[in-house]
Amino acid sequence: MADHNQFVTLGVADELFAAPVTKVQEILDMRAISRLPRAPQNFLGIIDVRGQGVPVLDLRLTLGMEPAGDSETTRIVVLCVQSASGPVTLGLRADRVFEVTVLDSESLDPPPAVDARWQNHCIEGIGRRNGQFVTVLDLDKLLGGETAALSAA
Repeated sequence: MADHNQFVTLGVADELFAAPVTKVQEILDMRAISRLPRAPQNFLGIIDVRGQGVPVLDLRLTLGMEPAGDSETTRIVVLCVQSASGPVTLGLRADRVFEVTVLDSESLDPPPAVDARWQNHCIEGIGRRNGQFVTVLDLDKLLGGETAALSAA
């Protein structure tokens, strides 16, 4: 029997990504971010979420895409990811958040094996939704290592 998983779909540029609902704590409208000196380029700074300082990463820059400004649809997705030192709460800036959708785990294709140098370890699989490809992200692998870089910044 197929395993049906729920995902929050995110838009970055013209691409569609999916994050497991189990990792998402909340979705916030874009707000002022307090910048920190000498931080990595994809680390935008920190925001206050009910008295807790939450670091915010730019999904575009984390994925190696060109930076873009904020718009009415820009959101911060607050996530809990697993790092080497345990669970970490952080925010992920996305151009858009679409919906919660169900993707059948048996219908996910593995990431293409294009080049051994390509860092595809953060991709859990490729799905399809409404005729469009959806890249399912492994947030622990994508962002878990970022938390170590943030603590060193």
